[in-house]
Amino acid sequence: MGQAETVGDLGLSVGYVLKQVHASLRTAMDEALRPLDLTVPQYACLELLGQHPALSNSELARRAFVTRQSMNLVLRRLQERGLLTRPDQAPQGRELPARLTEDGRTVLRQASVAVRAVEKRLFSPLSREQQRRVRDDLAACLRPSGTG
Repeated sequence: MGQAETVGDLGLSVGYVLKQVHASLRTAMDEALRPLDLTVPQYACLELLGQHPALSNSELARRAFVTRQSMNLVLRRLQERGLLTRPDQAPQGRELPARLTEDGRTVLRQASVAVRAVEKRLFSPLSREQQRRVRDDLAACLRPSGTG
């Protein structure tokens, strides 16, 4: 039986560098969203609802990478700020589909511009073609083995 391979030099580890980029992106997004009094999960929720109105709480949580319980808190805070509405009673089942208000769309636009500026700044060392290639290569890692 051969010797198991170790991670080795962290600077050569794709996973480690990817985590560094993620941490840098998250920190920059936090700073960009702070003037709008938004957290990254709140922004993600607004962006998701802006692009996919009336997603369920479960689907919002999954796509925003938070628990359903955390998403409930995110939705409640955004609703208290008047950035989205949810019915008092579920139209069917238990889901309370959220929809952006006009104020929510305004804040979303500001936040989306701020986050896009962060992305452009962070990835500016790469050409558009390099950015596309990195995105496509990373997306390929999400596909099950043997597909794509």
